[in-house]
Amino acid sequence: MDLAALQHLLADLPGKRVACVGDLMVDRFVYGSVSRISPEAPIPVMARSHDIVMLGAAGNVARNVAALGGSVALVGVIGGDADGHEASRLVVEEPLIEGYLVTDPSRPTTRKTRFVSGGQQLLRVDLEESRPVTGECEQRLARTIKDAARGAGVILLSDYGKGVVTDAVIAACREAAAETGAKVVVDSKARSFARYGEVDLIKPNALELSHATDMPTESDAEVAAALQRALELWPAKGVLVTRGGKGVSLALRGEPVRHFATVAREVFDASGAGDTALAALGLALAADTGLEVAIAFAQLASGVAVGKAGTATVGPDELIEAVLTAHMAPAEAKIATAQRMAEEVARWRAQGLRVGFTNGCFDILHRGHVAYLAQAKAWCDRLIVGLNSDASVKALKGEGRPVNDLESRALVLAGLQSVDLVAPFEELTPLKLIEAARPDVLIKGADYSESEVVGAAEVKSWGGEVRLAALVDGYSTTSAIARMKKEPT
Repeated sequence: MDLAALQHLLADLPGKRVACVGDLMVDRFVYGSVSRISPEAPIPVMARSHDIVMLGAAGNVARNVAALGGSVALVGVIGGDADGHEASRLVVEEPLIEGYLVTDPSRPTTRKTRFVSGGQQLLRVDLEESRPVTGECEQRLARTIKDAARGAGVILLSDYGKGVVTDAVIAACREAAAETGAKVVVDSKARSFARYGEVDLIKPNALELSHATDMPTESDAEVAAALQRALELWPAKGVLVTRGGKGVSLALRGEPVRHFATVAREVFDASGAGDTALAALGLALAADTGLEVAIAFAQLASGVAVGKAGTATVGPDELIEAVLTAHMAPAEAKIATAQRMAEEVARWRAQGLRVGFTNGCFDILHRGHVAYLAQAKAWCDRLIVGLNSDASVKALKGEGRPVNDLESRALVLAGLQSVDLVAPFEELTPLKLIEAARPDVLIKGADYSESEVVGAAEVKSWGGEVRLAALVDGYSTTSAIARMKKEPT
């Protein structure tokens, strides 16, 4: 998706209404550190540091629609328990989400608790009851869907198999769509999709399509055959299968199967990426964009989501940045503003990664710099290099410096494997950057004492540490310049 098309679409999204119907969950992430094995059993002991709670499943779809600027009517079932109150509170805190929650005191609110350390899930504990809703609760859901769908361009049906999406609920969604002209898009974990009826689109992943058709789905040809079989088995108007790094494939009745490639991205956590894709697809369709544009938008959004921890949302600024960086060389993509640096640090912290920070002019990169940065990276998982601007270098080093301009110095640094982000700064010291990044470890050369390191007191105040890296004798920018001046031209 090119930048102009993305910006045009993003401008059309605010205020577009989407109804999200389905299984609602509370996702709880418990973060901590592991440094030992329990003496009681061969299991890790995690020292808990903090928790994050958010809406999951259909709730995560709604959060992603809201993050992209759409307005959402969220229809789901909660229990009369603490998790149900938590879910209600989380909905109220989202200004663009309108909650249509039905309480069923006979069942618990679905909750998934994940324990995470060092960016890895150690354990997931689920509290759920998957029996179908019945009786008065089912009837209230059906009535609620009609109210929630008013003004919606799309109804997204998110069926995680927890009992909310019954035949009566599906029928209510189709009836509401027929009355309002809304499209119905289904994302389901079921083994058969026939019961959804003549909906506009069903969005399984490749494994779900394989299970539902009993056919392989590895190659393009296999996926195309499975999609054709799916349209024979199900009355849906179309099927869109997501295939991870292989892209997506689309089958519409009376048309040949089409395959859409995807841009390869670093995957940190794929959980929730399907919800993000569904939200982006649905919101784009609610804005009356074409299906191909909606698919490209969904691919872009889910590609950003897999680089984030947990059931994360994706915002317009992140999508724009993803399009811009996709056209950059890998080194260029590492050069960041202070704001993007802070955003990257937040993402790294959510993954449980240790963040390091160092700084300098790095005017003529030499062997000593490379060794220094390699040592700095050994003390952290992600290393940020604060880089003095040209004016800052001149103020510190005098006339004739820098030898290389800021762009050249930044690109050379960013090309090093040890460097994860380069953040230029205009001031004489990097203190503002350090305060924005709040690194776990601040690194400077051993030619400094700790008391001379800018930001040392601040880093130690929030529990970080200061380390002094050894220098390689005989290498410095000043000596390199002196040698060049002595050499004959």
